[in-house]
Amino acid sequence: MARLIENATIIKAAGEPAKQIEEYIGKVNSHNNEVSIARMISPAGWSEPGQRPEFEEYTVVLKGALEMKFEGSEMTVEAGQAVIVHAGEWVQYSTPGGAEYISVCIPAFSPEKVHRDQE
Repeated sequence: MARLIENATIIKAAGEPAKQIEEYIGKVNSHNNEVSIARMISPAGWSEPGQRPEFEEYTVVLKGALEMKFEGSEMTVEAGQAVIVHAGEWVQYSTPGGAEYISVCIPAFSPEKVHRDQE
């Protein structure tokens, strides 16, 4: 039977200045381990440490742009575009001008599986 998710849970984000994560589906809000779906509202100047997650991450940028660094390359993902980051791939996210985006992680995001660089 279908299950309505009435609202998101706000989760503390890594990086500075503070980014808002609204988890709709995932370990915290819906107790789902298979997938997480969250809306990110990221201010201008936000960045987080690099990471090498154990999950696939699918991101759709709704507003602004998401800057991404990889081992040996960089990419800008603008509103209306999407990107896939594969499990085990090193990536660092930032939003110099701010952005709003949807992130889907399979399996679900967890702090134990993100493997962030030491700050």
